[in-house]
Amino acid sequence: MLAAIAAAAAAAAAASARWNWWRPRIEGLPVLMYHKIGSAPAGARLAKLWVSPRALRRQLDYLKRGGWTPLLFSELQAAESGRGPMPAKPVLITFDDGHADNRAAAFPILREYGMKANIFLIVEALARGSWRDPAGGPEAPMLSWAQVLEMRDSGGIEFGSHTLSHADLARAPTETARREVFESKRLLESRLGRPVLGFAYPYGSGALDPRLRDLVREAGYRYDFSIKQGISPRPWDPARGPLRRLLIRGDDSMLDFHLNLTRGRSRL
Repeated sequence: MLAAIAAAAAAAAAASARWNWWRPRIEGLPVLMYHKIGSAPAGARLAKLWVSPRALRRQLDYLKRGGWTPLLFSELQAAESGRGPMPAKPVLITFDDGHADNRAAAFPILREYGMKANIFLIVEALARGSWRDPAGGPEAPMLSWAQVLEMRDSGGIEFGSHTLSHADLARAPTETARREVFESKRLLESRLGRPVLGFAYPYGSGALDPRLRDLVREAGYRYDFSIKQGISPRPWDPARGPLRRLLIRGDDSMLDFHLNLTRGRSRL
């Protein structure tokens, strides 16, 4: 009996050290951050950024069963301004970079579940068709303009800027950063024919730098996004900083996913 009690206590301690199940629930706006849908290639340095189609299905099923409503940036803006309804449990689904698998793998699954999402595009990668992240990883196929326009026309996907070249804005001269922020928005709006409301800082770099946030606000973006883990209060006040996001990892369990949505983080 004592051995069983000790084993149970050890298991509980291990769970407490690994997961944040004991933290109080957090109300606000959860923003899910995905990158790639599929299987990581052998030797990938950033394998955690690959989420399998099976895992994505399970996560979207969780959202649907739990009464969560994924919003586009424009729907969030309309709800905040009183021009549209604010659902009881809003959530933003976002993808960074604009990988080709966002169309090939993620888009059909999103449509299967009737879910909407927002994709931050590296604008120059759209013309090249491929991109290699300087932070690590192999050359990756990226979305084409034709695929972007197809998803735009579906009504279920909106697009934001991830700069022209995925520049590390905190290390860039001010004029370079200005071009990355302003020109990416201009080019996207020219091709999309719609306002571009969202901006995500590559690597999260510069998200807390007032100089760079001033550039983003001056360019006319409504929402800017960091990679800082957490849930932002609702309604969002840009004076309190960029919106936080919840990194969805390829090795996340459904408990991780639940805790991210409700506690703002799953791991200690």
